[in-house]
Amino acid sequence: MLLVTLLLPLAAWAHIQAGQAGGFVSGLSHPVSGLDHVLAMVAVGLWGAQLGMPAIWVLPVAFPMMMAFGGMLGLLGIPLPGVELGIAVSAMVLGALVLGGIRLSLVAAIAVVAFFAVFHGHAHGTELQAGQNAILYSLGFVIATGMLHAVGIGIGLIHRWDLGRKVLRAAGGLVLAGGVYFFWVALA
Repeated sequence: MLLVTLLLPLAAWAHIQAGQAGGFVSGLSHPVSGLDHVLAMVAVGLWGAQLGMPAIWVLPVAFPMMMAFGGMLGLLGIPLPGVELGIAVSAMVLGALVLGGIRLSLVAAIAVVAFFAVFHGHAHGTELQAGQNAILYSLGFVIATGMLHAVGIGIGLIHRWDLGRKVLRAAGGLVLAGGVYFFWVALA
């Protein structure tokens, strides 16, 4: 219900200060505005589903938590070297993990997604437009990220069937290929 309320047309948001609704909406739209982010976010859900319980819900919770930390660094103007490379490598690594059906311990899996989440968050944080509410913007990009993780989980549930496992691994290969492309672009 809260999500439906937040997604109502901006005209329905009475008595807000300038930039607040735009901050939320721009934060909500930012993660889906770049294929590099989308691939990595969906891959977290794919890998979580592939790993099963409790990773299926722990990874999509850990990622936004550390992404919010990275976002805060970006909002504060604290530099993080290699952000675009880190985002590209995240798609490469997460895609490779899904492609290979790699099973890490829960702690190691959390460490992998948490590390990459900082890069994604920093990129989001540095792109806050002037005059927008940073808290609402951050809330927006965390919610959008969670929704992309949910898409990955939904797709990843096909791993329950033999053909589904093959399709899921192929999806991991596509994410890996996308990551390689974005890595190449980031180096150019």
